[in-house]
This record gives sequence, structure tokens and C-alpha cells, in this order.
Amino acid sequence: MELYALKPYLYWGGVAFFLLGEHYFPYRAPTVPRPRRWLANLPLSILNGTIYHLLYTSAIVALILAGQEKNTGLLNAWVLPDWLKIAAGILILDFFIYLWHLLTHELPFLWRFHRVHHCDLNMDVTTANRFHLGEFLFTGLIRLAVIYTFGIPLLAYVLFEILVNLSVQFHHSSIRVPLWLERLWVILFVPPFLHRIHHSVRIKERDSNYGVIFSIWDRLLGTLITEVAQEKIVIGLGSHREIEQLGFWRLLAMPFTRNTP
Repeated sequence: MELYALKPYLYWGGVAFFLLGEHYFPYRAPTVPRPRRWLANLPLSILNGTIYHLLYTSAIVALILAGQEKNTGLLNAWVLPDWLKIAAGILILDFFIYLWHLLTHELPFLWRFHRVHHCDLNMDVTTANRFHLGEFLFTGLIRLAVIYTFGIPLLAYVLFEILVNLSVQFHHSSIRVPLWLERLWVILFVPPFLHRIHHSVRIKERDSNYGVIFSIWDRLLGTLITEVAQEKIVIGLGSHREIEQLGFWRLLAMPFTRNTP
């Protein structure tokens, strides 16, 4: 599909766009040198994207096409307009990534991997894909299960992947967004101020705002927190405050070291 071929260009175009936005319209000054963080974040992003593509892209496309041919999955079994199946597919995928995100905070084993993402000492667009490879591989299995169960259309999956990348880049970026726009955006979607709360060192704030594209799941399931003084938010984990301990190889080893809050 031609649209899927555009995905890497849209991803790196998004990185460049938000980096420029952070340069010209910064939300806050970094507390540690950006190159120190980027030397961990960017290699993780490249490693994860490459291995995920090699392991999962062909399998996901084959599963979707087989489901359409054999009418397996709930959406394939129902007679619905194509546009409605696409919209439903995007909503379903986003809801399950919300649930998966919540579980990575609630289950100690999964938190061992997810804390790689949360131990970044500052937030910017490079934080968007600062994940441990193990978490990326688990996420791929979840998506395969959801796609098989619900019969997600191929276009819905491709659009979802594009929207997820751009959404996480936006709400991780350290870009100054007008307050009126964020307050409007948060009605349905996830703006930077909302996700900044999620990256707070305070555990109560960190265990909230799990939405990726849509904020409606947090609203419906009671995990939404909005009223936090943004200027007082400290980003990261209280247990990991030394940039020297957060290099690329240390992050890869982190799930297999002592599990701290």
C-alpha cells in the first residue's frame, strides 16, 4: 500500500517538524544537555523501528488480508460501510493500546520495561519512541491479537500507525502550545500538558493519562488528571536522576536490574 510506504517519511518528518518547533517555540529549557539524551533516545528509536518492521509488518498485513478473505474477526463478520469499519478499527486499536499502557504501569514485570521510557529526565520529541525493545515486541503481539479478534481493516491499521506516531511526537514534544488550543484539543485528544503530567516523578500523577491518540478513554475510565501546576512538574523517575546512568546500553539492561518505583 502506497500510504504505508509513506509512513517512515511521515515519522521522520514529524521528528524534524517538532524539533524545529521546540527550537523556536520552546516550552521549557532542558535541565540536561540534549545530545546526552539523544544518544540514547535516537538509537533506541531506530533499533525498535527496524526490528518491529522486520518481525511484524509482513505478519500483520498477511493476518489482515487473511481475515478479510475468510471473514474472520468481528468487523469482517458484520455488514458495515467501509468508512465505519475504518473508524471503528482506529478506535479499537487505540482503546487497546490505552489498556496495554495502563497494564505497563500496573504489572511489575511490564513496568520493568516501561520505566525505560519514563526515566528520561526531560521530555521532547525524541522521548516519543524511547522504549525498550522488549516492550515494543510485546506491543506487536498485542496488536496481532487485536487485529485477529476484531478483523481490523488494512487502511484502519495503516492510518492508526501514522496517527499514533504523530500523536506521540506531539504530546511528548517540549513545544509551547497556546493554552486555548490545548484545552480544546484535550476534549478528544492528548495535548502536551496532559502527557507531561503522565511523565511526572510523582507516582499518583504518573499513573494517569494513559491515552495515546484519544483522551476519551481516560475520561471514561477515571484515569484522567488535568489540574496540575505545569511549572512544578519534574520529569522522570525519582529513582533514576543521574544522566550518566541512563545511556543506551544501561537502558537496554534496565529491565533486568533491580525493580524500583
